[in-house]
Amino acid sequence: LNSQAFVQHRIKHQQVSSDINIRLYSAVSEETSPKKKTWYPRRIQEDVNYEKLVESFYLRHILVETRDMAQIALNQYLENTSSRDPFGELAEKISACPASREEGGKIGWVDIGSAQDDAGILPKDVLSQLIPLCPKTGDVHIIESKVAGQVHVIRVEELLIKHNANLLPDEDKELRVGSYSGKNSVISRRKLKGKGVMPQFPTLEKDKKYMIQTNGCQMNVADSERLAGILHHDLNLSPTTKGAEADVVLFNTCSIRDHAEQKLYDMLGPFSARKRNGEELAIVVTGCVAQQEGEELLRRVPEIDVVLGPQYVPFLKNVLESVEWGKQVVATAPMLHMEDNDFSKPMRGGEGVKAFVNVIHGCNEHCTYCVVPATRGMEQSRSMESVLKECLDLTNSGYKEITLIGQNIDAYGRDMTPKRNFAELLDYLNSNLPGQTRIRYVTSHPRYFSDKVIDAVANLDKVCECFHMPFQAGDDEVLKRMRRGYTYDSYMRIINKIREKAPDAAICGDVIVGFPGETEEAFQRTLDLMEEVKFDNLNTFAYSPRPNTEAANWEDQLPEDVKSERLQRVQALATKHGLERSERYVDKVVEVLVEDKNPRNANQVFGRTRQGRQVYFDGELDGLKGEYVDVLVTEARTWSLVGERH
Repeated sequence: LNSQAFVQHRIKHQQVSSDINIRLYSAVSEETSPKKKTWYPRRIQEDVNYEKLVESFYLRHILVETRDMAQIALNQYLENTSSRDPFGELAEKISACPASREEGGKIGWVDIGSAQDDAGILPKDVLSQLIPLCPKTGDVHIIESKVAGQVHVIRVEELLIKHNANLLPDEDKELRVGSYSGKNSVISRRKLKGKGVMPQFPTLEKDKKYMIQTNGCQMNVADSERLAGILHHDLNLSPTTKGAEADVVLFNTCSIRDHAEQKLYDMLGPFSARKRNGEELAIVVTGCVAQQEGEELLRRVPEIDVVLGPQYVPFLKNVLESVEWGKQVVATAPMLHMEDNDFSKPMRGGEGVKAFVNVIHGCNEHCTYCVVPATRGMEQSRSMESVLKECLDLTNSGYKEITLIGQNIDAYGRDMTPKRNFAELLDYLNSNLPGQTRIRYVTSHPRYFSDKVIDAVANLDKVCECFHMPFQAGDDEVLKRMRRGYTYDSYMRIINKIREKAPDAAICGDVIVGFPGETEEAFQRTLDLMEEVKFDNLNTFAYSPRPNTEAANWEDQLPEDVKSERLQRVQALATKHGLERSERYVDKVVEVLVEDKNPRNANQVFGRTRQGRQVYFDGELDGLKGEYVDVLVTEARTWSLVGERH
């Protein structure tokens, strides 16, 4: 994909308007059937009005004579995980199109409205067949033309979202869309209580500063890095860690834990006061609480300027520009994923050593306790080529360890056409990333976990020997009520396969205690499973009812003291097992990737083994940061190791 062509295409389609209505790019799924749906939509295309939302495709193709030849070409493309650009390589070898063959099958941008590409390479009837298929980035379709002897294998490299299409009829209107009644709305500003001042929004200039406060999981960390990239690269703002200096303040929120909303309101207090005093300040709330609460946040805290669902992170610049005109914005409607790497390079953390890369957004599982499907939306996988491009950008910048992230990473590729799987992605990255790059990933789902992933971890040299396998509970009835889709025995079969094929691997997990209806006997099964596995690391949680989840409305909620007591018991057992798992490294030499200095001992640095164990040893950070060091382990601690250079 030619990024300059993408920029030019965006500029070409960017219409300047004198009105001040926000140009939000959402889409309505216009439900015409009165039939009640038996389950939630599983494809994002079912939850949006695709043709209203998507303006253009960026396409490549391979031209062959018959459908059988097209199927063979498609299979060859899918099987080639050793090439960085398997589609382009194949197009150059076998495509019968002289106009595109030497450029890897490049067609370029095609406007949906005209159903015609600027270069005139594709017959119009082929494009007319492609549009109703509602392809996503990375999808590949076989389409037969009415022109004799023309069958096209078409790959969608990118979508251009109608980011300037105003789907709101006018200001002070709202648009409710999607399975969870997401909303895009624009609200005219009113005077604030107190001194009765009109809220002031800063002019976004290069001397202005921003601050991002991030709570929650790795997905939120990755989103904050992307938000920072937009603010820094696209708007020329500078970062600050001091709230009093910030002209733009963003709260990236998490709704997994109890009282998440109240914590947000507490954090907003000082900044709301600045706004009421007439200061020029932009307040943005994004993340899962933003998606969950929507316009309610504006009612509770009218000083907020923007409520931004996670799916709108790439469009922060457009939204802020609209708010400059004196509006409040809520953007929580469903949205198709659009690659934005060329336009808002993330501002990475990780001390230049390790980084997170999203490979799949959202989750379709709807576990009865979990807010993620309502706050993160439906599963949308990124193409393997897009993931590789971001990873290569990182390794070229000196990063040594990449963690692939997704709420349910084992679902990777099942929303794509044709379907791919996570083991294929691991193989593809392992073949194409340089040198000693380490690859990690989180989080797996036992229901969909594949033996192919175990084989990949056991056999691929860059993939670290660490499995994050949340089990949540040990009792089959509790697991059934959670809608987890597996049992104690099926979970243990996975663990036993891991122990057989990757005996040195670390196994980590998550557990919830005090789920509605959990008896003491059921809880004991959780302890039994822990004893059988002996997790290297275990994230422990007491159940808390969350909005928009089924279990929150059940009557058999457990008392808080029971949940607290059970949490203490699993934590004590997890601590015991953690020390046991650490002791296996004593007197062994392990490879450590150095990350930073020990904050408690200036003479030490620390890093991680391939299994993810932290290791502390004497050394100077200068010269060691980002290096692989062999360390002899001399002491085992519960969650870490101590050693000396070997």
